[in-house]
Amino acid sequence: MFAVEVRDHVMIAHSLPSPVFGPAQGMHGATFVVDAAFYTGDLDENGLVVDIGLATEALSAALAPLRYCNLDEVAAFKGKITTTEFLCHHIWSQLRETTQTTGLGDGGRVRRIRVMLHESHVARGWYEADI
Repeated sequence: MFAVEVRDHVMIAHSLPSPVFGPAQGMHGATFVVDAAFYTGDLDENGLVVDIGLATEALSAALAPLRYCNLDEVAAFKGKITTTEFLCHHIWSQLRETTQTTGLGDGGRVRRIRVMLHESHVARGWYEADI
């Protein structure tokens, strides 16, 4: 399997309203480094998995609605606990949609996507699945 991975970052605010989160129950900020990997079984006629520029634009577009947001106020997240893992799946869903509806997917060549959010230099979470 071949892959191309691109990176961006996003700054958000949120709370994690459950006792299991201890002090993170309260409002706090987070800066996530976000990696998105696109997997194919083969290279195209140009020797590419996907165009890195298009992949970078797709990740930036997926993150744009979250940048500098209080996730507690995002209507789509109402009643959800916006953990790192939850956000990975949300961003993955956005990238899957983009891959399927734009030239990024190049006719279904992209088979799998992985989205990884780095909370710090020692902790990260991800969601990975076939599309």
